[in-house]
Amino acid sequence: MPRDQIDTDPNIGKEMTFLEHLEELRWHLVRSLIAIVVLAIAVFFAKDFVWHNIILAPSRIDFWTYRMLCKAGEWLHSDGLCINDLPFIIQSRKMTGQFTMHITTSFLIGLIISFPYVFWEIWSFIGPGLYEKERRNTRGAVFYVSLLFIIGVLFGYYIISPLSVNFLAHYRVDDSIHNEFELINYVSTVSMIVMATAILFQLPIIVYVLTKAGLITPEIMKTYRRHAVIVILILGALLTPPDPISQILVAIPLFGLYQISIFISASVVRAARAKEEQLIKREKE
Repeated sequence: MPRDQIDTDPNIGKEMTFLEHLEELRWHLVRSLIAIVVLAIAVFFAKDFVWHNIILAPSRIDFWTYRMLCKAGEWLHSDGLCINDLPFIIQSRKMTGQFTMHITTSFLIGLIISFPYVFWEIWSFIGPGLYEKERRNTRGAVFYVSLLFIIGVLFGYYIISPLSVNFLAHYRVDDSIHNEFELINYVSTVSMIVMATAILFQLPIIVYVLTKAGLITPEIMKTYRRHAVIVILILGALLTPPDPISQILVAIPLFGLYQISIFISASVVRAARAKEEQLIKREKE
């Protein structure tokens, strides 16, 4: 850019005031909310498909996970893996129960679908405030955060939710008691599992950022591995329904992610040390 253009351009080097930052944040949030609402409205009007094929699907034995378990049972010659019945019914006892849940679940699914865009809007506000080095270190943040979020949603929906539903459907303290679940309890259980796993699957990103900030190292993570196992089990108990199947199914991938995070942290440390060595060599030369 020519020198005279730099001197006459009032926007070059201009810092935003606090109110201007708030105004910019407001528009990022408004656009995010619009995306969520638009998708929520679309989900609301696709009621038949969404409720039959997504929300209530884990409550039927023709769900994908149950069919895959049956195929695995046939391959392993084990009839115990095949789920042939789910002895419970879902009911709504409140007059406004179904309508309220319809609105709530539409908004939740709209949020899940729009998450990559919402996070991109948030990152578009945060990114310009970072130093150049920090922007380089967090390159691809939107992609990796969105990818892990989607994997967490799919894992919670296709693995943990159906197995938890199956366990709770068959659990009885006495054969004379029949399981008749409230609609709100069923939906909240499935949605809580899905959202919890989506959030917990962000562990590698958190470790990457903390390692870049110098707050943790792979040595620290290895030293406190046993403590991490306890924390993971506690998180699994807090963020899932109170049944051991859900807690174990959440804890296993979390521990695997913890191991992966150690390798990520180690790679970050190695890259930082290699860069320091290069700088030292340049200084000596």
